[in-house]
Amino acid sequence: MEPKTLFVFTIFLLFVSSSSETLKKQTYVIQLHPNSQSAKAFPSKLDWHLSFLQEAVLGIEEENEDPSTRILYSYASAIEGFSAQLTESEAKTLKNLPEVVAVRPDHVLQVQTTYSYKFLGLNGPGPSSVWSKSRSGQGTIIGVLDTGVWPESPSFDDTGMPSVPSKWKGVCQEGESFTSSNCNKKLIGARFFIRGHRVANSPLDSPNMPREYISARDSTGHGTHTASTAGGSSVSTASVLGNGAGVARGMAPGAHVAVYKVCWFNGCYSSDILAAIDVAIQDKVDVLSLSLGGFPIPLYDDTIAIGTFRATEHGISVVCAGGNNGPLASSVANTAPWVSTIGAGTLDRKFPGVVRLANGKLLYGESLYPGKGINKAERELEIVYVAGGDKGSEFCLRGSLPRESVQGKMVICDRGVNGRSEKGQAVKEAGGVAMILVNTEINQEEDSVDVHLIPATLIGYEESVVLKGYVRDTVRAKARLIFGGTVIGRSRGPEVAQFSARGPSLANPSVLKPDLIAPGVNIIAAWPQNLGPTGLPYDSRRVNFTVMSGTSMSCPHVSGITALIRSAYPSWSPAAIRSAMMTTADLYDRRGKEIRDGDKPAGVFAIGAGHVNPVKAINPGLVYNIQPVDYIAYLCTIGFTRSDILAITHRNVSCGAVLRKRPGFSLNYPSISVIFRRGRTKEMITRRVTNVGSPNSVYTVNVKAPMGINVIVKPRRLVFSHVDQTLSYRVWFVLKKGSSRGEKVAGTFADGQLTWVNSRDSMQRVRSPISVTLKNH
Repeated sequence: MEPKTLFVFTIFLLFVSSSSETLKKQTYVIQLHPNSQSAKAFPSKLDWHLSFLQEAVLGIEEENEDPSTRILYSYASAIEGFSAQLTESEAKTLKNLPEVVAVRPDHVLQVQTTYSYKFLGLNGPGPSSVWSKSRSGQGTIIGVLDTGVWPESPSFDDTGMPSVPSKWKGVCQEGESFTSSNCNKKLIGARFFIRGHRVANSPLDSPNMPREYISARDSTGHGTHTASTAGGSSVSTASVLGNGAGVARGMAPGAHVAVYKVCWFNGCYSSDILAAIDVAIQDKVDVLSLSLGGFPIPLYDDTIAIGTFRATEHGISVVCAGGNNGPLASSVANTAPWVSTIGAGTLDRKFPGVVRLANGKLLYGESLYPGKGINKAERELEIVYVAGGDKGSEFCLRGSLPRESVQGKMVICDRGVNGRSEKGQAVKEAGGVAMILVNTEINQEEDSVDVHLIPATLIGYEESVVLKGYVRDTVRAKARLIFGGTVIGRSRGPEVAQFSARGPSLANPSVLKPDLIAPGVNIIAAWPQNLGPTGLPYDSRRVNFTVMSGTSMSCPHVSGITALIRSAYPSWSPAAIRSAMMTTADLYDRRGKEIRDGDKPAGVFAIGAGHVNPVKAINPGLVYNIQPVDYIAYLCTIGFTRSDILAITHRNVSCGAVLRKRPGFSLNYPSISVIFRRGRTKEMITRRVTNVGSPNSVYTVNVKAPMGINVIVKPRRLVFSHVDQTLSYRVWFVLKKGSSRGEKVAGTFADGQLTWVNSRDSMQRVRSPISVTLKNH
């Protein structure tokens, strides 16, 4: 999907440009062996880190340079190591030192409500509601890594909030237009991390750069939006210029929020992200929410995976956006098994913006255009589509539309290249008075809405074909726009958002990702009060809330729900909390029909375990628990080398020794992924479930086998005598005769379900999705 403001949902590496530029410096993250004996010879960790840098630069740089000026961060918790400015040859020198695990170039990533809490059932009545059971998340601290925060937003008002938890070790870092008084009992901490970004880019006060605050203050709105979605306070008069009106609340309105600004106009650098994770661990957050990502990379090169493993060891739940590169297969990012990876789904809320053609035909669209100037669009206007040439006029790029063609008319603009709202500004500057934004074939029927600058609506691809045909075949084609306000409950929801990244994971195919989907389309949440609702510099309107779409929006929904479950069950591990959400997730929409992915039922690579259901997750019955040491054994089973595992987990282990102690090890993940390699016709996995429901509970198994697979479960009945009791079961997957030749399996993949049903309460079902992959059969 294209950006709302200046953000592009992608990831790339900054490489040294050529061998002739080996003296050019760039940022590297240097990972060191943990618990090194040489560290004891230095008065501080920083001095130890500096000794490596001094060895690398000796004899290469000028004698007068102080190597300490090269260090950006000295890490203490998320990773053992530091980040520094190095030349290519210096990086090679460091890489060859015996105590250096890895030297990685800095990666740059990009950032990827009035109703959604009701859609999720959080506002149920009485003491049995999720908010009642969890005390609305009181006592938990959600750490949000993003673009910062607008602290004056009413979503961060601390009226009625309890005191700051005594364990909190964070600060309210002062900076440009941000003082310690901007924090309170809701927004308890704010920090910013800019060193990696600063050395890689032009100064942020350059006249060619957008306005940016050198502080935790949010300049783009993305971080304010995500933080308020996760843990925003109740705001009774929220709307976007009158649309979507209602009471705005975060998922965990009683939770405390700590903001770590790591993203700037040119992106989010891994050295800064790692520094923020490092500090957040020390600050004692309970949940880390990262709406950051891009395309997948191997775990041993993934700074987020490496940093968050340490966070998980400290009992911190980590929730990440799965990325916006769908519907491309294997596009899901942030796939480490200790991270909750979240895709995006729709709500059953619509904002109709119908195109009525002069021939009487209606084309359904959506828009959050507020209505000012609406009379111009509701009368019939001539429609034009300016295509052809090399100026990009079909995309309505600024300066591409000839005034003589669009003056006083309604202009068709294809999606793509530039931002959706920016297209309306281009039409306005050329003299057009309204816009029909049309999906291209790649966007299909996706319906991300915008608070347009001129009367405008977005229509799907099928409608766009009809519209363009009408314009092509009609002399002076005309149409009018009809805006329908806010409509709830008349459409299917949830459905999978087209942009939501899909599995299977390239980096980690033996764990099903994404884990869940959550509301991520047309989400209304808090917004900086100095920005217009589009975020464009020429939008002079001012709002407290606006609408955004992306897995960036679905991620904080799950972060907030994670905080609720943690508040209700403070002793639960991050894995148990994730299990509670996964095994109770919905496969059916609000009408009782299968969740759709476009024109077909959604598969496991689109929705993982399903759509999050906090009402069920607060009482899951059974959970699949995982300890950090289990992830090390898992990495051994999938063939990671000793050095790979050291880079990820900071543990120097022998996989042979690990697996001899744990023969037949299976990661106790709530979902089940089975890979049949050449020559294999049978696979077995083991799982352990812990009773967190009623004592004396009995569960029986129900299996929906993947096509072409026989599934055998032993035992088929689990009898628990007390709470916190753990029982094991085994599952055999056997290829049916002929399946190895592809005769009975639908393509390369097949899916199914394994569900434990409470014999005394058939509504309590603990479901695991099954994914089966045939490789080289």
